[in-house]
Amino acid sequence: MKATHFVRIVTSTAAVVLLAACARPEPAPEPVRSVKLITVAPDALEANAEYAGEVRAQVESRLGFRVGGKLLERPAELGQRVKPGQLLARLDAQDLALSSQAAQAAVAAARTQRDLARADLERFKNLLAQGFVSGAEIDRRQAALDAAEASLKQAQAQSSVQGNQTAYARLVADAPGVVTAVQAEVGQVVSAGTPVVVLAKDGPRDVVFAVPEDRLALVRPGTPATVRPWAGAPGVTPIEGTVREVAASADPATRTFLVKLALPADAALPLGATAYVTLQTPASGVAAITLPTSAIQQSTEGDRKGSMVWVFDAGSGTVRTRAVQVAGADGNRVVIAAGLQPGDEVVAAGGHVLSDGQKVVRFAAN
Repeated sequence: MKATHFVRIVTSTAAVVLLAACARPEPAPEPVRSVKLITVAPDALEANAEYAGEVRAQVESRLGFRVGGKLLERPAELGQRVKPGQLLARLDAQDLALSSQAAQAAVAAARTQRDLARADLERFKNLLAQGFVSGAEIDRRQAALDAAEASLKQAQAQSSVQGNQTAYARLVADAPGVVTAVQAEVGQVVSAGTPVVVLAKDGPRDVVFAVPEDRLALVRPGTPATVRPWAGAPGVTPIEGTVREVAASADPATRTFLVKLALPADAALPLGATAYVTLQTPASGVAAITLPTSAIQQSTEGDRKGSMVWVFDAGSGTVRTRAVQVAGADGNRVVIAAGLQPGDEVVAAGGHVLSDGQKVVRFAAN
């Protein structure tokens, strides 16, 4: 009996141990995460950004010849100031002169044919009066004279074209200005329209600068701005300007948009000078809730799809997700249009490892 009782006890104990081994272990409690919290408060937008630009002429022409040829002379030099009518470059006009002479000879030949047809018509009119020829013969002579007149006009027009082309061998300045670039050298064969000299014409000046894509919505034609010369002495009064033109597409290399700011007529800034531009956008000084970009999470789950943040509940020491509406960017921060109230505590860093209802502790920097 005792042996049998002992065997039962051992068997029961083994069964209990086996069942305990097969039972699912209790899940480990979620670790308490350390997160960086910030308190939400409205702040003035920093819309008055400063950009570095370059002073350029509003009208900058790339001048080239209307005809092709070999460049014999280029008196214009980089940085040279020129006057209207001043010679900038000259082509070899020998072939053009020969073409002009040929056109003039064609005019002389056409004039001779016209005079002959006219004299022939007069002679046949006299014969008609004497009854030696018919009226049809007069019509033929009149038609020949009309054709000769048309040929003469054609030759004269062609001669004028050739004469103009001879004059096109000289490239002259059409307005006062400064040579800002030279793009052809003596001895080079250039085709018609190839830029030889870039001329910045006297007159209004622009400050040209690039704006990143996240700031483009704040820049419109007519936006006021202040310009501060880079080489200006301390205390120099900034120059007031206005945005004149905004590029319709981004630069393929820098992915920025070119903006041209018109300067007043009396602005004495040299071409090519560096200037700092501060745009006075309508959003300047407007109070809004902004968060660092690290605080924004993107959810793809059902009706919670969109932008969200982790909001800290001080009473329970836990965090919960909350959907927010993003209005745009302000430098390295995101502007929140809806979803948060002043005083809310939001997780600024560490949100990628959190879950709803998880306990967190405030990160304390050493």
